[in-house]
Amino acid sequence: MKPPLDSRQLRAFTVLARTGSFTQTARELHLTQSGISHSMKALEAETGCRLLDRLGKKIVLTQAGEQLLQHATRILAEMETARDALTQLGKWGRGRLRLGASTTACQHLIPQVLREFKESFPDHAITLEPGDTPELVNALLHHRVDLALTLEVEREPQLEFHPLFTDELHFLVGALHPWARAGRVERAEIPRENHILYSKRSVTFKLVEEYFRREKMTLNTVIELGSVEAIKELVKLGLGVSILAPWVARREIEEGSLVALPLGRRKLTRRWGLLHWRGKRLNLAEETFIGLCESACAPLRLPPAKPAEK
Repeated sequence: MKPPLDSRQLRAFTVLARTGSFTQTARELHLTQSGISHSMKALEAETGCRLLDRLGKKIVLTQAGEQLLQHATRILAEMETARDALTQLGKWGRGRLRLGASTTACQHLIPQVLREFKESFPDHAITLEPGDTPELVNALLHHRVDLALTLEVEREPQLEFHPLFTDELHFLVGALHPWARAGRVERAEIPRENHILYSKRSVTFKLVEEYFRREKMTLNTVIELGSVEAIKELVKLGLGVSILAPWVARREIEEGSLVALPLGRRKLTRRWGLLHWRGKRLNLAEETFIGLCESACAPLRLPPAKPAEK
């Protein structure tokens, strides 16, 4: 493979094509006339083509020179654009932040955090990739995102988890459901209910499945959806019960259209946090985003467990 053409030679060539004079070109580039002449001979040797003709005191391009000029002009313009972009990137507050987040976090957590983030970094370019935890882990490993707000994962040694809060999953039922009226869940009735659960590919589904396996129960799952909002609507219509964290249905619980009830004596909790490459040196924007997430998630943290009574 041949080495790339020297950008300094290309720059001298484009100036010479414009001025038609070695003397004028040398003056503009603050070089000697012999230096320009030597550079053009080296460029012709490199391309294997005669690029210049002398007509009296005027330098003109050959057909090969005219073709090279088109490419050289485009190449130098791209290099200048790249330089300008890097210069802008180095200025305070400019840069990019590529985020990944679960669809639930995208709706309930990310908007507040980004609103505050843009106040400190108004010129930052932000991209947001929604997805469930396995998809976000894949996006991180393939460098499509820099930070991912998601559930804790196991066996990912390349990634580091920054915990934000722990939540607890509850049964979510419609206001007219017998469990809502009784204010409690009868264990024997759990397997007989129709359950509307979140996607089987998700970490949440696996946690729920494992929880009830340990409880020696098999849930009657009749509907599986990848949208928490759709699940809540079906539960309100009385088509079944779901298992979700109350904070994702705070509005519906406050207005009384949904009721949250504990799964049982044993709690089912999840840890939420931010994932990034292990050992990565976070920049100021990323550290700021993490700090804002910590503040936004503070109200969602479970109170510390009470010590057992003696």
